[in-house]
Amino acid sequence: MSFFNYLFDSDWMQRADLERLGRFDEHRVRQRLRDALSAQYTSIIEVDRELAGCVTVRPALEGQRQEGQWLEHFYLAPQYQGRGLGSAVLGAVLDRADAQGVSVRLDVLQGSAARRLYERHGFVVEAQDPIDVRMVRSPSPLVNSSSPLEDLLG
Repeated sequence: MSFFNYLFDSDWMQRADLERLGRFDEHRVRQRLRDALSAQYTSIIEVDRELAGCVTVRPALEGQRQEGQWLEHFYLAPQYQGRGLGSAVLGAVLDRADAQGVSVRLDVLQGSAARRLYERHGFVVEAQDPIDVRMVRSPSPLVNSSSPLEDLLG
């Protein structure tokens, strides 16, 4: 089974939030994932050699200029949620962005529990609609240039 099929069939994919919002469409979710997941920018998260999730961090381009980064497809298997892994991975992503001096943007579904994680890490609401909340985090000054979590994202 491919990583894509495993990821989708594992039901990690915002299904509960999308159903709550009346927006779950299996075909649309699969197609969006197929169209947007980029091996170049996606990191696989493993714990004890078991697939625990993934995260995509891609450049946000404005014409030919990079205008920060987009955090997308940040999924953790349910058994790894609420144990600090998401916070550790997000911290490593943000440490990299801080080192580059760039902001990070993301979209989170209205009412998603993940929003609290992002707010704890300094994200603020930039815009919202009835379905999505766009959040942004400006770079923080570097306190320490090396991250003990660097090996999480290779």
